[in-house]
Amino acid sequence: MTEPARAHGAPVLAARIRTSPEDFFVEELPAFEASGAGEHLLLTVEKRGMNTTFAAKRIATWAGVDESAVGQAGMKDRHAVTRQRFSVWLPKRVAPDIETLQSDDLRVLGHAWHVRKLPRGALAGNRFVLVLRDVDGERAAIESRLQAIAAQGVPNYFGEQRFGRGGNNVQQAVAMFAGRRFKREERAMLLSAARSALFNRVLAARVDAVTWNAALDGEVWMLDGSRSVFGPEAFTDELQTRLDAFDIHPTGPLWGEGELRSDDVARHVELAALGGDTAARIREGLERAGLKQERRALRLRPSDLAWTWRDDDALEVRFALPPGCYATTILRELGEVTDAASP
Repeated sequence: MTEPARAHGAPVLAARIRTSPEDFFVEELPAFEASGAGEHLLLTVEKRGMNTTFAAKRIATWAGVDESAVGQAGMKDRHAVTRQRFSVWLPKRVAPDIETLQSDDLRVLGHAWHVRKLPRGALAGNRFVLVLRDVDGERAAIESRLQAIAAQGVPNYFGEQRFGRGGNNVQQAVAMFAGRRFKREERAMLLSAARSALFNRVLAARVDAVTWNAALDGEVWMLDGSRSVFGPEAFTDELQTRLDAFDIHPTGPLWGEGELRSDDVARHVELAALGGDTAARIREGLERAGLKQERRALRLRPSDLAWTWRDDDALEVRFALPPGCYATTILRELGEVTDAASP
């Protein structure tokens, strides 16, 4: 896959991330409090070096239930220390001893009963504490870039993990659209990767044109902190004020069947970015799969961005992001950050 364009200029550092799981800490921010009663046991766990799927299987085995009885709001990577919630459906059953689930790589931090299974996406966001090691770059330039990110945000790209090693998920999606058969869970992953790749192409075009954080004629807007969209409509001073205040964001298409909502210049830019035979095959495949036209914000501003130098070549960066956004989008605006956990 083509490297997406950067918004803040040339890299100001080179560094390594995830030299150990502790260097990549992520904590889900819950979207609701447990009801205190019901048949679903909500578990808040901290796990080290363990992905979400493996943790769910371990919890199902501990509870003596099928894996389908375990719910989780989000998926977390293995090469990290992560805190997230799981639900376990235990109808008319007493929960097993929590202590028998504890281990060196999975600790239960809290538990409570709830009325329903934890659905995918039921989180308010994620909080990150990342440690960059072997940092090579001028400290003043790095801190200036961090200040710019805090003030202006970054392009809201889908992260590279969405696309698989070497972007192979998109290639597999094209093969699927051409008739190759895949399992249901694989099909869902490939559809998501293909759709995300088209969005990233539109966003990269807007970054190149320095309009990823500005208004175009025919723009569709998204309210900050929600998926609600409005427009196109005539751009006004009021909309400019809301844009400057990060109350609204310009959007790009998540492709599917139906009419593209943008108009005028914005529509022209989107269709131009999605030209070519490969993009056309992906668009057609997504439409045949029944996905509907949706929108995603082009701009992302991390919350509570802060940083600390642990020593001369180790930088700790802390921030929170909304659901569906990627920490790697913050890091890549700093420079070349190598993932030590990647094969």
